[in-house]
Amino acid sequence: MKYNSVNVIGLGNILYGDEGFGVAALNSFRDSSSFPETVRFIDGGTQGIALLDYIESCDAVMVFDALIPLHYDRRVYVYRNDELPAFIHRKMSSHQMGLSEMLGIARLHGRMPRDIVLIGVPPLALELNIGLSPELTLLLPEAVQKGFRIVEGWLAEL
Repeated sequence: MKYNSVNVIGLGNILYGDEGFGVAALNSFRDSSSFPETVRFIDGGTQGIALLDYIESCDAVMVFDALIPLHYDRRVYVYRNDELPAFIHRKMSSHQMGLSEMLGIARLHGRMPRDIVLIGVPPLALELNIGLSPELTLLLPEAVQKGFRIVEGWLAEL
């Protein structure tokens, strides 16, 4: 099925090292893509509930993020729809709304995207520092490539 509107969101705090993976992946994805205007790129940072409209207003949404828990293998994880893990609720502060809470609200509103994908990696370094650890920097191209394949599939006529 072809989707008419796709939102690609990068989550994370770039001031805390690998916590900024989602934003770094979004920037790399956006800067190396030639998708039509129906694909929007959103630097979600740590905005929380302010991102709800970006989830509810599209046919499909892809989210890049640093995944918790830390003890997972350092590799790229891709979750679709019902595969989304329970731990995506993590927040950087008690005043923020996490991704799983926003998806719950979208579901209650009856405005869920038809397809949701989360692409992420477990962070290694979460101290005050701008820039990804060398380990996550090496995983960035793979995450972006997986994202390209997914969005290309969403835009293709089946």
